[in-house]
Amino acid sequence: MKNNNYNHLIINLIAFLIIGFQVSFAQSERFEVIKNMELIDEIYENLDKYYVEAPKIGKMSVAGISAMLEDLDPYTVFYPESDIEDYRLMTTGQYGGIGAVIRKIGDYVIVAEPYEGSPAATSGLKAGDKILSIDGHSMEKKNTEDVSSNLKGPKGTTISVQVEHSNGKKETIKITRDEIKVPDIPYAGMLSDEIGYIKLTSFTQTASSEVRKNFQSLKEKGMKKLVFDLRGNGGGLLMEAVHIVNLFVPKGQLVVQTKGRLVEENREYKTINEPLDLSIPIVVLVDGGSASASEIVSGSLQDLDRAVVIGETSFGKGLVQRTLDLKYGAKMKLTIAKYYTPSGRCVQRLEYYDRNEGAKPEDVPDSLLHVFKTKNGRDVIDGRGIEPDIKVETPDLSRLSLMIYGNNVLFNYATDYYNTHSTIPEADKFTLSDEEYAQFKKFAIEDTFTYSTASEEQLKKIQATIEKEHLSEESKAEFDALMSKVTPSKERDLVKYQDQIKALLENEIASRYYYQKGRVLSSFNHDVILKKGIEILNNTQQYHTILKK
Repeated sequence: MKNNNYNHLIINLIAFLIIGFQVSFAQSERFEVIKNMELIDEIYENLDKYYVEAPKIGKMSVAGISAMLEDLDPYTVFYPESDIEDYRLMTTGQYGGIGAVIRKIGDYVIVAEPYEGSPAATSGLKAGDKILSIDGHSMEKKNTEDVSSNLKGPKGTTISVQVEHSNGKKETIKITRDEIKVPDIPYAGMLSDEIGYIKLTSFTQTASSEVRKNFQSLKEKGMKKLVFDLRGNGGGLLMEAVHIVNLFVPKGQLVVQTKGRLVEENREYKTINEPLDLSIPIVVLVDGGSASASEIVSGSLQDLDRAVVIGETSFGKGLVQRTLDLKYGAKMKLTIAKYYTPSGRCVQRLEYYDRNEGAKPEDVPDSLLHVFKTKNGRDVIDGRGIEPDIKVETPDLSRLSLMIYGNNVLFNYATDYYNTHSTIPEADKFTLSDEEYAQFKKFAIEDTFTYSTASEEQLKKIQATIEKEHLSEESKAEFDALMSKVTPSKERDLVKYQDQIKALLENEIASRYYYQKGRVLSSFNHDVILKKGIEILNNTQQYHTILKK
């Protein structure tokens, strides 16, 4: 009896110590919060009183909050009231404005691409137009954010935009703003008599309804197989991903579950509606730009052996965010959980939490990766994004291609081409002739941009060492001969990378006539990942073998 009483006493003492430690620890953390809040308040007060110039307290506050959140992960973000329009665009794809993509070139921002049917397009703005002023206010040396802010505004309001066209002519255009909806699906159509194609670029509040509508339309046109393209889709709303998966899997099926620090964030998301089609063969295309909701869709369809995933390994974002309303019209988006696909894997690639202060996040170590099983028993792994069932690597762009794009040589030539050609064939049938590419070569050679190869840059470092150490003239001569071989030539490399550069140029030109739809259709001509997807759908035996059906 004594021993039992003694044991109870020890247990109670341990429990008391644990509870006391927890209370003490909580109080200690609370004290740290109060202490630092008081210090921040005192710092603001001293800056306001004594700083040599009147500080911009509002701007400093936003910078301070953003710096605090940067220590967590890139998805935990503060939106001051002034940035709420950007938040709205991210979640709904809608904003009040003129409907155009803009880009900075030199001292001015130019129109890069009006949206089809938008106020910008119907009022006569063209790609290449330089924005000189808005409502009489000069836009010279303004950045894209400033110009964008001036172009946006409530539906129905009118602005006066002075532009300089690519031919040098200046014009003032009155544009009435509208509610702009960036399309979730820039293109959907038939690739053949049986194969349909849907390109989804975002997961806003209308994504699943748009996929449903386009899927039904393609079925009416005879679609018996589907290519679902999620490349470059950075994600969006989790529930839209669930609803899209629901189109192809039975009601009541687990699509994704979330697990967070708080028990209430541990949730299961199952399909709640009857599906549209449980048997249509599907290939899902992904790449390194496919993230978040795109990975929920592709990962769930892969885990359930409902689709073959083709392309490049996806980004690897396995974190879930929620937006909270704050005072004064501000919002805060913060990471609340990790998500897990039906097999139980989390695709999160980077570890943001267990790292030294100031260190960059690193990949989850290979030693911590786990193997999971799909519905039919296929192996899939966590911690690396979505690994495609069939990997297809797209060729890297040459340095010359990147420089031609980055220095707006492609853009400027496409503008000239549009101004001298009233029409072109349909985007997927449009190609540049050899004579037209020769004209572009001349245009690019005459441009003032310069570029170098990685080999040349490395050799220049060695050259500096050679000169510093005063090596022999013979060594220097040999080095100069080697340098001459790696020093790039615009003219030579415009021939060497002709196929690659032509594809980029045709895509840019097609967008001038057919907008975003034209870009998608033009890309089909050189799309090795899409071609592999079509090949798999046309080979029923291989399709079923991959899925172990």
